[in-house]
Amino acid sequence: MFQTYDDPGGPALGRKHLPRLRKALKQAGLDGFIVPHEDEWQNEYVPPAYDRLAWLTGFTGSAGAAVVFADEAAIFTDGRYTLQVRAQVDGGLFQYRDLIDGGVSAYLRERAPRGGKIGYDPKLFSPDSLDRMRAAAEAAGALLVAVARNPIDAIWDDRPAVPAAQVVPQKEQFTGEASASKRHRLGDALAKEKADAVVITSPASIAWLFNVRGGDVARTPLPLGEAILNADGTADLFLAPEKVSSELREWLGNEIAIKPSAELPSALEALRGKRVKIDPATASAWYFEQLKDAGAEIVRGQDPVVLPRACKNAAEIEGSRQAHARDGAAVSRFLHWLATEAQSGKTQEIEACQKLEYFRAATNALKDLSFDSISGAGPNGAIVHYRVTKKTNRKLARGSLFLIDSGGQYLDGTTDITRTVAIGRPTKEMKDRFTRVLKGHIALSRVRFPKGTTGHQLDALARMSLWEAGLDYDHGTGHGVGVYLGVHEGPHRIAKMVNTQPLEPGMIVSNEPGYYKTGAYGIRIENLQVVTPAQDIAGGERPMLGFETLTLAPIARDLIVKPLLTKDELAWLNTYHARVWEKIGPQLDGEAKAWLEAATKPL
Repeated sequence: MFQTYDDPGGPALGRKHLPRLRKALKQAGLDGFIVPHEDEWQNEYVPPAYDRLAWLTGFTGSAGAAVVFADEAAIFTDGRYTLQVRAQVDGGLFQYRDLIDGGVSAYLRERAPRGGKIGYDPKLFSPDSLDRMRAAAEAAGALLVAVARNPIDAIWDDRPAVPAAQVVPQKEQFTGEASASKRHRLGDALAKEKADAVVITSPASIAWLFNVRGGDVARTPLPLGEAILNADGTADLFLAPEKVSSELREWLGNEIAIKPSAELPSALEALRGKRVKIDPATASAWYFEQLKDAGAEIVRGQDPVVLPRACKNAAEIEGSRQAHARDGAAVSRFLHWLATEAQSGKTQEIEACQKLEYFRAATNALKDLSFDSISGAGPNGAIVHYRVTKKTNRKLARGSLFLIDSGGQYLDGTTDITRTVAIGRPTKEMKDRFTRVLKGHIALSRVRFPKGTTGHQLDALARMSLWEAGLDYDHGTGHGVGVYLGVHEGPHRIAKMVNTQPLEPGMIVSNEPGYYKTGAYGIRIENLQVVTPAQDIAGGERPMLGFETLTLAPIARDLIVKPLLTKDELAWLNTYHARVWEKIGPQLDGEAKAWLEAATKPL
C-alpha cells in the first residue's frame, strides 16, 4: 500500500517547535522569520525533509506560509484548507490568515515591528514574491534579511533523510520524442532570443526535457536536481551522485554532462558575461543573486519547457487514453464494491481508500498514487483537501454522501478522478446540489471556444447553475495534469483567478466543480479532459477548440434530479455513459460488469 494513515501534523508540533524557533531567532539577532510551504525547487508536494512549514505549525496542506515574530505568529492558507488548518494548527499560537486575500505581504505591512529585522531563506522564495514582501516590510519600517542557513534546519533534530532515489530513463514509447530532439528544439528557440543558456530549476521540467523520472517526491515521479541548457542543445544536469547509475549515463548520452549538485554554484559563476534566461516563477531568488554576482546578463522569462510539456504530443495523449481506460476499470470495480458492500453504514474511510488502491494495484501497472486519496464521508467530504487519518477515520453512514478524489501514476499517464456517492437514501437538498454541480461539469465538457481563450474565461460555465441558487465553491475548477508527472501542472488552469495562458491543443486539464456544506457533506465531480480541435460546423467562421473527456467511470444516477437537466445535458450524460460502457465493460466480468451495465444505462 502506498498511502498511510498516520497524521504527521497536528497542533502539538506548533506548541513544541514555535518556542524553539523563537529562541533561535533571538540568538541570531532576528525579530521575525518567514516560512513558506515550498522547498528549494518550489514544489507543491514537498518531501518530508523539506517540509519546514509542517514541522513548525503542524499544517500538512500543499499551500501555505507562516510568519513568526517574538510575540505573535500567523499561518496563511487558501480556501481549500479553511477547515483543515483549524484542525491541525493551534489558533492560540498562530492567527489564521488568508493566503490569497492580502497574504503574507499585507500581514508584514500591518504587523512587522518598526526597526525589526525579518529573516528569510532566499532559496525558498521567488524573486517576485520576495519583492512584494520586502516592500511591505519596508512600509512598516522593518527590513528583510537573507539568512545563510535556515534556522529551522539548524534546530530540526529528527529531520528525515534527504531523498536520494535513483533517476531512471522514461522510454520514448511513452514520451513520443527523444530528449535530443527536445533539447535542440528549445536550444534553437534560445538562440532566436539571443540567449546563451537557460537555468532550469523545476524538477518536472528536468524530467520532461531529459526523458527521465525519479522518486524523490511522494506521489510524483520527480528527480530533485537542476540543469543548464545551452543554445546548442547541450546541457549540464546536476544531481546527487547517489542518484546516478551507469544505465542513466548511457541513456543521456554525450551531449549531457552529469555533475554533482555541489558543483552548481561554480557552474552558475561560469556563466559570467553570458545572456542567461531564468524563470522568476519557478526559480528562487538565490539563483538570481548567484547570476547577478557572477556578472551574467539575466533574462527573465518563462521556463521554456513549461508550454511544450503542457501541450501533449500524440504518443502522450494516446498513453493517457490507455491509462484512463485502465484506471477507469479499477474505479468502476471500486464503485461496484461501494454499491454492494459499503451500503450498510459500517464501512470506514480508510477501508474505502485501501479497497480503491487494491483495485488499482490489481492492474499490475500502478507505479504510485498521483496524490493521497481524499476519502471523505459526511462532513469530512466538505473539507476540500481532506486526508483521512486513523484519528479522523469516519464511517460511511447511511443517509450521508461519500466523496472520493483519487488518482494513479502509470508509465503511460497520470489520472485524477472524483466521484460522489450516496450511502443509503440521499436528501432532496443533496440531489439538488449534486445536479447543479453536474450541470456545471457538463457545461465545461461540452463547450466550444475560439483559439486564444483562457481557462479563466471558461470558469463561470462550471459555476453558473450554483450561482443561480446563491451557491459557489472556493477552489479552482481545473488544473493541468502531466503524463507520468505531476497531477498539478501549469501554465494553464480554469479558475476565477486571472490566467493569461490560452488553452491549446494537447493540454490536459481537470473539470471539477463542487459544492461543500460545512459540517454536513461535500460534492465534487471530476474528469480529466484534453483540449482538441473542434469539428467544423456549417457557417462557422473561426477555428474552434473543445474537449475530449479522458476519464471513464459512471456518475451516480441516484443523485440526479432529471427535470433539472436540459435535453442537451441529458444527451451528454447518456453519451458519456455509453462510452464508459463501451470502454470499461469489456474489462469487467460477473457482478461488476452487470452493475456497470445498469449504472450506465440511459437516464
